[in-house]
Amino acid sequence: MELASRTTDDVLFGTDGPVARIVLNRPRAINALTEAMVTDVHAQLDAWAEDDAVGAVVIQGSGERGLCSGGDVRAVRTHVLEHGRPGNFFRAEYAMNAAIADFPKPYVALMDGIVMGGGVGVSGHGSIRLTTERTRLAMPETIIGFTPDVGARWLLARAPGEIGAWMAMTGETIDGTDAVAAGFADAMVAADRLATMAELDGERDPWLFALAEGAPFTGAEISYPALSALHRGGPTRAWIDECFTGTDAATVVERLLDHPEQAARQAGATLRLRCPLSVVVSLEGVRRAQAMASVHEVLDQDLLVAERLAMLPDFSEGVRAQLVDKDQRPSWSDASIEDVDPAEVAGLFTA
Repeated sequence: MELASRTTDDVLFGTDGPVARIVLNRPRAINALTEAMVTDVHAQLDAWAEDDAVGAVVIQGSGERGLCSGGDVRAVRTHVLEHGRPGNFFRAEYAMNAAIADFPKPYVALMDGIVMGGGVGVSGHGSIRLTTERTRLAMPETIIGFTPDVGARWLLARAPGEIGAWMAMTGETIDGTDAVAAGFADAMVAADRLATMAELDGERDPWLFALAEGAPFTGAEISYPALSALHRGGPTRAWIDECFTGTDAATVVERLLDHPEQAARQAGATLRLRCPLSVVVSLEGVRRAQAMASVHEVLDQDLLVAERLAMLPDFSEGVRAQLVDKDQRPSWSDASIEDVDPAEVAGLFTA
């Protein structure tokens, strides 16, 4: 298959018969998304949606580290520091996420390796989402003074029990089996099997081509069965569902720190290290998304909240500590979750 770019070589496109490919092509950055990349993906999806010769689209990442590590938040931070606003990145990214959710043909996401932040946005809204035993999925935004976006709150809000609140607030990473259990993926596939699907120059993958020609997706012929720690009734789910209920983040932390399970107490300690405002906003965002009717409604609110959060000091400080200076010693605006002003949180969600 011959791959070509539209405006940037950071994302490549190609077709082989009815199978079209999107290859995120920034392996040194674990394929982190730029504005040019998301704009190109959106434009190409629009073209393929109208192309009768294309029966299915596959998205994959180049390199061995993962599908996508997220959006290029360092670039967003730089734009805020230089211009006082985040620019057009979020608007362009969320429009692409909406196009993926609406895509009228099978959209197959190969979610091998790291799938975080914007990586969830390019995969989680697809129609066929495949993880492997190498998958590491997370929405880790509270680490950088931000909050889950890219429509991921639609998925977080519909995860079983309180898994969504736990993931949103802590930013913890889950594996491929847990991603299926949490509703972020449809099936887990052995990594070597997924590598066959991702092959660009080798033998055609029979399953993909059958799918592109109209075969239904069952997952039975490709699934790699494994037990998930998040399945209903498991020990992890027990304390997650018990502690993360409700709408008050400070109460959640108190429950965790007082819990007899060591893992719960560790989660409480983790929340004390996250950006306090982000933790509160993330819980509020999940609860609001539970009442929303579509991923588009969630994306609209994501844009409102994201552009406002990006202009606050915590975002610049969090990105600095995590990704620029890499000292992992952020100085947050609020000393603790208890100090976060509810009026400030409500204002972030108010048009």
